[in-house]
Amino acid sequence: MIELQGISKQFGPEGPPAIDGLDLAIAAGEVMVLIGESGSGKTTTLNLINRLAEPSSGTIRIDGQDATTADPVTLRRHMGYVFQGVGLFPHMTVGENVAITPRLLGWDKPRIAARVTELLALVRLPVEQYRDRYPAELSGGQRQRIGLARALAAEPHIMLMDEPFGALDPLTRDDLATDFLQIHRELKLTTVLVTHDMTEAFMLGDRVAVMRDGKIAQIGTPQDLAANPADDFVRTLIETPRRRARELAAIMQAGPA
Repeated sequence: MIELQGISKQFGPEGPPAIDGLDLAIAAGEVMVLIGESGSGKTTTLNLINRLAEPSSGTIRIDGQDATTADPVTLRRHMGYVFQGVGLFPHMTVGENVAITPRLLGWDKPRIAARVTELLALVRLPVEQYRDRYPAELSGGQRQRIGLARALAAEPHIMLMDEPFGALDPLTRDDLATDFLQIHRELKLTTVLVTHDMTEAFMLGDRVAVMRDGKIAQIGTPQDLAANPADDFVRTLIETPRRRARELAAIMQAGPA
């Protein structure tokens, strides 16, 4: 369980807060998707959860414990974080990239090797073929899978994901998103995922929180939001994938020019 209570975040003395009185409870095992326009506070919320940013006010609890009293480095090592662009170390092999956090935690070499093998199999990259390659030798989808494996290396129970599939082509994006959902369920993760794509939010989320100006405009299941949008802003977001579907249908019906 992740609980944010009365969270505000002000980055400077002037201007509106990045996060403004945010209350959010994320159940164990849930995929919570944060969606909204750029600057709505989605990524800041992720960074507050793992203390890459500190709240100006309010409380964050992880499994009932006050996260602000935990050592931030230890806290982050037990949370997975996947983001667009991955950030693999180019001078390290795939196996070395995946092993970074277990090494920092003092795992012995046999345990690390076994974990690397296990994770590469989990993300469907056979260890014999990929362990000794370098990031430059991989496709974008393969690098993103390695980023996911690295985030899972220390056996976290919380996964934070910031536009993890946004830079991928549509087929790779759909394939990796489907695989992630399977991994999420298999490992019984609690996932908080940021996206700009309403279709992706509805496909992946158990619940979706629509953010605007550092607040939650509406939160609910995809079915709840589709049936009962709270206001015109939420309605416009939800209408986007529907409009695209109608436009695509019209193109398909029109046939060749």
